[in-house]
Amino acid sequence: MIDHLRRYMPVLDWGRTYDRKAFSNDMIAAVIVTIMLIPQSLAYALLAGLPPEAGIYASIAPIILYAIFGTSRALAVGPVAVVSLLTASAVGQVAEQGTAGYAVAALTLAFLSGGFLVLMGVFRLGFFANFLSHPVIAGFITASGILIATSQLKHILGISAHGHTLPEMLGSIFAHLNEVNWITLAIGVSATGFLFWVRGNLKPTLRKLGTPPLISDILTKAGPVAAVVATTLSVWLLGLNDRGVKIVGEVPQSLPPLTLPGFTPDLLSALLVPAILISIIGFVESVSVAQTLAAKKRQRIDPDQELIGLGAANLGAAFTGGYPVTGGFARSVVNFDAGAETPAAGAFTAVGLAIAAVALTPLVYFLPNATLAATIIVAVLSLVDLSILQKTWRYSRADFTAVAATIVLTLGLGVEVGVASGVTISVLLHLYKTSRPHVAEVGLVPGTQHFRNILRHKVETDPALVTLRVDESLYFVNARFLEDLVQKRVTNGCGIQNVVLMFSAVNEVDYSALESLEAINHRLKDMGVGLHLSEVKGPVMDRLKRSHFIDDLNGRVFLAQHDAWAALSKQNGQAKAAE
Repeated sequence: MIDHLRRYMPVLDWGRTYDRKAFSNDMIAAVIVTIMLIPQSLAYALLAGLPPEAGIYASIAPIILYAIFGTSRALAVGPVAVVSLLTASAVGQVAEQGTAGYAVAALTLAFLSGGFLVLMGVFRLGFFANFLSHPVIAGFITASGILIATSQLKHILGISAHGHTLPEMLGSIFAHLNEVNWITLAIGVSATGFLFWVRGNLKPTLRKLGTPPLISDILTKAGPVAAVVATTLSVWLLGLNDRGVKIVGEVPQSLPPLTLPGFTPDLLSALLVPAILISIIGFVESVSVAQTLAAKKRQRIDPDQELIGLGAANLGAAFTGGYPVTGGFARSVVNFDAGAETPAAGAFTAVGLAIAAVALTPLVYFLPNATLAATIIVAVLSLVDLSILQKTWRYSRADFTAVAATIVLTLGLGVEVGVASGVTISVLLHLYKTSRPHVAEVGLVPGTQHFRNILRHKVETDPALVTLRVDESLYFVNARFLEDLVQKRVTNGCGIQNVVLMFSAVNEVDYSALESLEAINHRLKDMGVGLHLSEVKGPVMDRLKRSHFIDDLNGRVFLAQHDAWAALSKQNGQAKAAE
């Protein structure tokens, strides 16, 4: 019973060995992450089109629930830029921003996302995330970063603008340039420049001055807090809000409230597909970060249990005034670098944010929206990696096409279309690659029992014997390709008497591929050419034996390719005769 609970509640596992040292390290990490998350949570709520307190609420209960059900010891869960943008895009289609319906729709989106993730985890469907290729994910995140940064320019300029795509945003911004509030622009540009300087130069400067590493880290992570304090004081002391500078305003001074998502059929159906897309994107991003950090400490995570942990976090957000969450790259790296030993660091962070929600929210009344926009811009521009285009162009034109298409579609048609196209392109790219499997004609490397591609190595061949090494599992997409290739090779060859299909790399043969093998066998039999198999893996052979294919095979099945060469090669037979 206990072992079963540990499977679904990893806290029962790592909690048994929790000690004072781990507590100390987790507390230090929690302090650093909390300092970073206070302005970041407010900013991401703004990006999602929600009141600023929603960002803090979404960072409390979800973190605690992930600490109970998650398997990563360093992953920090909460609002992230891409998911916030996806939330704004999805919810904006069913409700108007600033209304009660908008907030309910965000809760419902978190509920649907959490339920979908938990179901995937229970049924161990984490492998579905593999349908999103990493180049496509990189392209989508890059395009999303550009969209997010562009969407925040209206707050930096102090103008009204709208749009969900890059052309719409830029068109709206240019149309309202005559409304620029120069004081807001000065605040926004100053805050952005300061935050970029903090990110790139403050830590090295402090280290040169002899500041201890831990203090340097804390001060660097507190850079956004310094920007918040400075700009808030400026607005308050100079009365800049009376001169058109838009501010956060009143933020409720309370712990996360108990909330209920909407359960009307129309709302659920409208948000179901966006919830699934958000779940997939969030899970892929979260697991990638978690696996990277776990590998550095020779730990492991369970992707299926991660689904449950993230699902529980989203369900917690749905019932405590939040919106969809996932594991964030920046905060997780900060958490890891700060020395977090266990998920308890996240729970301590949640406590710190709860204290901030109760005691500190009145202090952000005069916080200008331009400062929050600057925080978002600096954070998301680190996600923009246009070098992925150059890298994929050099390595694989197919991957480049997928990345470029994802970026263009996301920027031109919006994030939901970008996500959907990314999934579609990933699947189509996989199908395209596997529909044309690499099949090499191989020969014997002289003096060995190894067989290599005749186009790459100097090998022995026999004009009467053709060996084709199939470097891909065979299924309905590529079955006809192999069928046509064998037919072309045999009809173009002169005096071919035997064909060997080398199955060393074949892990699966589905029924469509079986029918193609049967067709190849019948055609070669009619031509008087033998069909043989070599190096067939056990599971593949077990399945082939369930059909009549092995009984009807116009040849033999060889354990090793060298056995086939020894039995079928005329050159080998002539050598034996000469002896």
